[in-house]
Amino acid sequence: MRESAQRIRLNALLMGEVQGQGYVGQALGAADILAAVYMDQLRHRPAEPEWEGRDRFLLSTGHYAIGLYAALAEAGIIPLEELETYGSDDSRLPMSGMASYTPGMEISGGSLGHGLTVAVGMALGLRHTGSDARVFNFLSDGELNEGSTWEAAMGAASHQLGNLTAIVDMNALQADGPTASVLSIEPVEEKWLSFGWNAQRVDGNDAEALLRAFDANSDRDPVGAPQVLICDTTVGRGVPMLEQREKNHFMRIEEHEWAICREELITGFKGGSR
Repeated sequence: MRESAQRIRLNALLMGEVQGQGYVGQALGAADILAAVYMDQLRHRPAEPEWEGRDRFLLSTGHYAIGLYAALAEAGIIPLEELETYGSDDSRLPMSGMASYTPGMEISGGSLGHGLTVAVGMALGLRHTGSDARVFNFLSDGELNEGSTWEAAMGAASHQLGNLTAIVDMNALQADGPTASVLSIEPVEEKWLSFGWNAQRVDGNDAEALLRAFDANSDRDPVGAPQVLICDTTVGRGVPMLEQREKNHFMRIEEHEWAICREELITGFKGGSR
């Protein structure tokens, strides 16, 4: 799992270098979550991304697409060499996730607050058809500022969508600055619990903790309380130079810095830290 997360990070850096900028920090921070989902949890067929029996992974935070593309390549859903086309004209890998372009991309995300609403409808629809497929919805802490997110949370609990898991990336940052200073959202775990969800808060950069949290939900009845994993992560995880940047929501990285980023990531991995 740790090796998969490392490859996701390296490939995110590769794609970022193609454009010289992007949401690289989010991809590095979410790599462990994506590795856990695609390497351990998600039921899918790489050669058949639209297989009806698949579990669905919905990327509500469309700007995290750079990380998801790396995960899709790691899972064998898109060719590894295609990552080099990221953000280019006629590429299937636009900078913000688009379901119409990319195999394995379930929704066009980016209008924050919509993903969980779509996930609720999808989970309800799957249950009505008798499918045992699960729905995973990835959203951000800044997205908890949106009222539609909490309306969807109420709907999921009301319909007892035990086949739905929300994953909240708590990286403490959004476009306008630190999440806590834009609009305080704590106590997050208690809020989800009060909305009728089973909630766990974990270190989102700890692969073992993530697997334990996912496994605790894997055998739940599809008719029951939905689950949420609240994952504390670090923007730029594994690359100290990027972790320490003051303004790191959308990163512009100088040409000479990409090699430094890769070296820091590789050195840290060999040394046992990320």
